[in-house]
Amino acid sequence: MSALTLAARDNSTMIRRQLRRLVRYPSMTIQLIITPVILLLVFVYVFGGTLGSGLGGGRDTYIDYVVPGILLMAAATAATGTAVMVATDMTEGIIARFRTMRISRASVLTGHVVGSLIQQLLGMVALIVIAVAIGFRPNATAVEWLAATGLLVLFILAITWLAVALGLRAQSPEAASNAPMPLILLPFLGSGFVPTESMPTALRWFAEYQPFTPIMETLRGLLLGTPIGNSGAIAIAWSAGIALVAYFWAKNTFDKA
Repeated sequence: MSALTLAARDNSTMIRRQLRRLVRYPSMTIQLIITPVILLLVFVYVFGGTLGSGLGGGRDTYIDYVVPGILLMAAATAATGTAVMVATDMTEGIIARFRTMRISRASVLTGHVVGSLIQQLLGMVALIVIAVAIGFRPNATAVEWLAATGLLVLFILAITWLAVALGLRAQSPEAASNAPMPLILLPFLGSGFVPTESMPTALRWFAEYQPFTPIMETLRGLLLGTPIGNSGAIAIAWSAGIALVAYFWAKNTFDKA
């Protein structure tokens, strides 16, 4: 078999390993679904009336506004689980065993990334279904849904490779669980829950130039028809840039471990 065929076989094996792990230990997947749903319900039914009034509408207006922020928060939450699984593999000795086998070294990391991607997409589908059930009303065309899905996939790949790198650098699974936590705060410190125009000047500057804000604004534009401006290009640039840097960081760290 060619080197490409062997690498594809090894990647497939490691992806199946991750999927079986997710099936065997479903608590992480359940948490990934439940946590964003609880946040969605809290923000819509507890804060939605007041915050929606600030947007010129009410609770129905606010649910349309907040869903993109919850989607990105779900991805950031899942990054914690990915970092923990990578750190667990590194500390329990399984990686040392893999190194003695004739398998593609990159396939070990690819398995984590693709498994997390599948897990997160399933969680986001569940979140959108529940959001629609309580009043989320996107007006996107099929092409816009496809574009939004593509952007989410690119963002998930970026944040998952970053989580893999953080997990490789962590000294223990406990340390790995804390490393991605700042990512969960970025939707709050962006346009995830309130418009940046309502923020103090210094915070507004940070909110407008951090990576999550253009991604959320692009998702709103694609799903709800709001203006996108240059947010789409910036969102793709941020996601592709983070993915590229995190991939080489993770690969370099893994090779030296």
